[in-house]
Amino acid sequence: MVSAALLCACAVGPAYVKPKVDMPVSWNLEAPWRTAQPSDGQAKGPWWELFADPDLTELAQKAMQANQTLVAAQGRLAQSRALVAVNSASMFPQVSLGTKVSELRISANRPLTNYNAPNWSTLQNDYSVILSANYEADLWGRVQNQVDGATASAEQAAADLENTRLVLGADVALNYFNLRALDVELDVLARSIALQKSSLALANHRRDSGNASGLDVAQQQALLDTTLTQVDILKRQRAQFEHALATLTGTPAPQFQLPARVVTMKPPLIPIGIPSDVLERRPDVASAERAMAAANAQIGVAKAAFYPSIMFGPSFGNDSRRLPALFSEASVLWSLGVSATQTIFDGGRISANVDFTRAGYDITVANYRRVVLTAMQEVEDGLSSVSALDRAITQAQRAIESNRRVMEIAKVRYEGGVSNYQDMIIAQQAQLNSERLAAQLVGQRQLSSVFLIKALGGDWVSQGTTKAPR
Repeated sequence: MVSAALLCACAVGPAYVKPKVDMPVSWNLEAPWRTAQPSDGQAKGPWWELFADPDLTELAQKAMQANQTLVAAQGRLAQSRALVAVNSASMFPQVSLGTKVSELRISANRPLTNYNAPNWSTLQNDYSVILSANYEADLWGRVQNQVDGATASAEQAAADLENTRLVLGADVALNYFNLRALDVELDVLARSIALQKSSLALANHRRDSGNASGLDVAQQQALLDTTLTQVDILKRQRAQFEHALATLTGTPAPQFQLPARVVTMKPPLIPIGIPSDVLERRPDVASAERAMAAANAQIGVAKAAFYPSIMFGPSFGNDSRRLPALFSEASVLWSLGVSATQTIFDGGRISANVDFTRAGYDITVANYRRVVLTAMQEVEDGLSSVSALDRAITQAQRAIESNRRVMEIAKVRYEGGVSNYQDMIIAQQAQLNSERLAAQLVGQRQLSSVFLIKALGGDWVSQGTTKAPR
């Protein structure tokens, strides 16, 4: 088309060029991490299946189907795509068909243009059928820039939807692993309570036989009561995570229940890739980049207002005062016309609008670079957290074994009358604390794995994917 050729020649908007950001060539890795080779062409897939937990998989799948935040994001994407169609329609002629049927009486006392011409009151019918068209010659690229901006906004909405899915999956996993960590901790407390009750029975027996005082019994009872109080506190925290999972999966909290279960929480193998992968893999980065493209297109729309707006408006139809003669040759009417409008003076409104859109573009560039920097920070945080927690868990397991030996020695010494009951109390408390700490660390490591997967933009799980061992 001639207009398309003119558009390419005369478009006044700036060409969009994706800004460069400085990316390091590698992550700051600690052993035993190493860089993997994830492929962006491979589907991210349900990354939560990496944890091999059927309860988590079921919850995540349910959330992807029923979560209302995700439904809203899907609605925003549908709106954005519809807006692309609305703007694209402006590139084509708008054709309309109008009809009119009226009866008109003209006043005999209407104003005259010639006092020598008589005025008569006239009553007549008017029947008309008009086919008209309107088309804007997009010589300066205003319409095309609107289409480009709407397209970029729709792509941004699609990236936002992917980011909503990623965040939703991470929220489900985080709440789930927090809940399961509390299940493990409650199991530790249950075993400690059984041990403390056994020790209380021993203290009562020794008091009854005259080998111990009531102080030993009181100290053991106080320790048991404190542990029972901690159980109620942890159950309250567990209920809150359970209620959060209900909301995330689109279920009313009173109807949702996840039975307690002690699971072995083992983090999955996570392919690390290189820093530049986050530019392709993270949907929030993609969203920020598409926002730049949309803002750049708005500059072209604003600059096109400096130039004339040219409209073509042909029409063809029939008009008659008598219905039988409506489609006769004498009733035909038509018009061909071109209108052009050029702003002469607007007090600087157009210039100010161009400055506004340029500043808006600068904002999106700064936001894009901020998102990229944040992404790199989150990945580094995840790498260092998992590495540190792995070492802490290893040390915590050693502490459990050491405290278990201390407990056994303290019990033998107390039963033999070598030491007082205070040593038993201290040993029991130390063992309980070390086991709870280990349970908490395992839960934190699982949470850190979820954070790292989210920071990397999801999962590279696919046939033939190479995973990095940890």
